[in-house]
Amino acid sequence: MEDTHRGFLSRARSKLKIVTSSTWVGGAGLVAGCVGLMVPIQIGLAGAGMLVEGSIALLVLLTLHGRFILETPARRAGSWWLVAIQAWLTYLPLTVFGAAWTPVCALLVGALLIVAARIRSIVLVVLAICCGLVLLAAPERSSIDPIWAVVSPLLGLLEYALVTLATRARKLADARTEVMRRAVVLERRRFTRDLHDLVGHRLTVLVLKAQLVQRLVAEGDKRAQEEANETVELLRGLSADVRAVAHGLRGSSLAAELGSARSLLESVQVRCQVRVACRDLPREVEEALTHSLREGVTNVLRHAEARQCTIHLLERDQMVRLTIRNDGVRPPRRPGDAGQGLANLAERVEELGGWLEATSSRSGQFAFTVYVPRKR
Repeated sequence: MEDTHRGFLSRARSKLKIVTSSTWVGGAGLVAGCVGLMVPIQIGLAGAGMLVEGSIALLVLLTLHGRFILETPARRAGSWWLVAIQAWLTYLPLTVFGAAWTPVCALLVGALLIVAARIRSIVLVVLAICCGLVLLAAPERSSIDPIWAVVSPLLGLLEYALVTLATRARKLADARTEVMRRAVVLERRRFTRDLHDLVGHRLTVLVLKAQLVQRLVAEGDKRAQEEANETVELLRGLSADVRAVAHGLRGSSLAAELGSARSLLESVQVRCQVRVACRDLPREVEEALTHSLREGVTNVLRHAEARQCTIHLLERDQMVRLTIRNDGVRPPRRPGDAGQGLANLAERVEELGGWLEATSSRSGQFAFTVYVPRKR
């Protein structure tokens, strides 16, 4: 029962939010204004005995006016021909319908103000204000309604305010939708990148560990149990990494990763030398360097038959440099076989104002260097 009640309240709030949104308020106000304007016109036309003719002309005018208001102009000014026809249908029927037609000047005022806002024209603003007032200079005062001639600029201004409110609300909703779309794209990229950098590294290590355990068991080596225990710990770490990627957690430790890299390389018979000469690093810099270290070690394990590897982490002139050198580099099996890791890593360090370099020699030496400024 409580869940049903909460669901009902949630739906009610959602509907209330839609009803009270700026777009609905603006649209409802615009419709109410048009209906309110039609009533005195219809009464005046009925009194003059021209209800049918006047209603047809009014319907055509409202159709053109509504099309102009609701259109999305390709140009800033929109469709000038709609405004021109509306002006023609505003003043010419006055000679036929008389004072009953005076209120339609408010529609022309609103249209001109909208165009003036689009092209930022003061002249059109002045013309819009004068649309009704100019009728006061008519030679036959009986053919116009002076009150509506004075009130029409205010009604046109009200229509312009409502249309502007609805337009801005729609643009705000579109902008919010675009922000949400970009947030989803960025989160998807983060998830893909972290999945490759964290889980991909762990899987590479697990494959090597499993192969090592298999070989030790076949040889009857007593280290098989120890390596199997380490494999189980790696599996637990992989499970934690998957949870971290799924929830966007950041808990990498550069010092722990350096020790893990040395142990891993030495476990596969690669002599590893680690040299560290830098102070405590900012969290985002340490995060980027940790991912760089993982990617570098993964490349050593996957793309080389290394016998020795050096890892240097140095800092000079507010620039932190991580260098990984190894031998035994194998040529790629096909172009582009290096994978997505370097591209992900380049994206990470570029966000911090850094860059990476990768060079190889004919003798099978490979150097992987990442530069990250300590402060941006």
